[in-house]
Amino acid sequence: MARNWPFQTVLVANRGEIAVRVLRTVQTLGLKGAVVYHAADRNAPAVRMADHAVEITGSTPVAAYLDGAQILAAAKAVGAGAIHPGYGFLSENAGFCRAVEADGLVFIGPTPEQIELMGDKVRARTFVEKAGFPVAPSAIEDDDPSTFVERARQVGTPLLIKPSAGGGGKGMRIVRDLSVLETEIERARSEGQRYFGDGRLYVERYIENPRHIEVQVLGDSHGNVVHVFERECSVQRRFQKIVEETPSPALTWELRNRICETAAGIARSAGYRNAGTVEFIFGQGGEFYFLEMNTRLQVEHPVTEETTGKDLVHEQLRIAGGEELGFAQTDISSQGHAIEFRIYAEDPGRGYTPTTGPILTLHPPTGEGVRWDSGVVQGGEVTAAFDPMIAKLIVRGSDRSDAIARADLALAQTVLLGCKTNTAFLRRLIAHPAFVAGDVHTGFLDANPQIAADPELPPETLHALLAAASLSTRPMRDAADAVPDLHAAIGEWRN
Repeated sequence: MARNWPFQTVLVANRGEIAVRVLRTVQTLGLKGAVVYHAADRNAPAVRMADHAVEITGSTPVAAYLDGAQILAAAKAVGAGAIHPGYGFLSENAGFCRAVEADGLVFIGPTPEQIELMGDKVRARTFVEKAGFPVAPSAIEDDDPSTFVERARQVGTPLLIKPSAGGGGKGMRIVRDLSVLETEIERARSEGQRYFGDGRLYVERYIENPRHIEVQVLGDSHGNVVHVFERECSVQRRFQKIVEETPSPALTWELRNRICETAAGIARSAGYRNAGTVEFIFGQGGEFYFLEMNTRLQVEHPVTEETTGKDLVHEQLRIAGGEELGFAQTDISSQGHAIEFRIYAEDPGRGYTPTTGPILTLHPPTGEGVRWDSGVVQGGEVTAAFDPMIAKLIVRGSDRSDAIARADLALAQTVLLGCKTNTAFLRRLIAHPAFVAGDVHTGFLDANPQIAADPELPPETLHALLAAASLSTRPMRDAADAVPDLHAAIGEWRN
């Protein structure tokens, strides 16, 4: 099979679970898989399973994975003909995409022009609005910086201030009192400059208690574009997703068709190539507005794979190889329900503070409809060098209730000792009546802080746990087992 591809080796310019995920498909297709790795990841699963692994260096581990020149040199060293960027790091870096293509390699993603268009939120929003698709009422600083504050006031409250560049919730501010508007604008500008090197802003009407719904799209270089249905990503903390599912419990079939066709229309207008995700803010009354487009594979793509049977990495490789999609919109169907849980090394009860430590024991869940995508193994270590997400648990059921029941069992079966994770928190979350009813929004966790708080243990349980923990340590164990000197002096004598 591999001889039919225009490239024989694919280098994954990433780490962790996504590197493992991409390598799995690459090798299944008969291609060779290569990875780059920092010394902090030398024993990672992706490094072990790759056909080639090249060490890269940097002032920090993250800096190494952002060094495009080093990554290109690694690709050449192993004879790679294509680079898959995964998500994060250089996946939406137009300059890196251009450098890959300039070196005669295939970038498994969209064109650099498409990355630039959708990577700038202001440009993307303007493009979408001119193409006739729905956007929220807003004001853009670039249109006339001198009148930006006044135009922002006219949009009205509540107001959301956003940096033009970047993502992940950084620099975003919600304003409900116009008396603090100018102060919040300056704070947002400062954060945008600090995180992205770009202080430009725009504001838009903030939709109270909105849902976050995104649509997976695929486009080839022959002009074909389809959607692969939607994902609901409303359960978030600090503008970061925690739980994603498909289909969305908020959508009727009519709304589902409208929002998915809108996403496909936006991608079609941009002549989009490869996999991408169009994201929307969805209001309580059924209205929806374009939020942004991510020009890469999403963390949450497995739920789409589980309900449609489409291997999205395989489709990315085919498109990058110059093939047509080979299927029409009517050929894509979705069956059952799937939910993904991001397993974080963090303490939800302490403000979702990241945790670190050795992975002393790891027993992933198993069973029908259970998928575990992970970049860590027993014997490894969770450090503060990278994002705290260490694995993804994906469950599939015949319907949403079935998926939730399977998820609860799978989370209960998940054992990871050595550092605190959010699995117990996730069980509390999916047991909440509002989640069970599908009645969630992006502020759901803020409105229900008790879900994050660890339940108070009964005194007798706490004492038993402390005793067990104490007796599991060597000094305490030795002290408990030691024979007092007086008794030891008796020797073998017995009465």
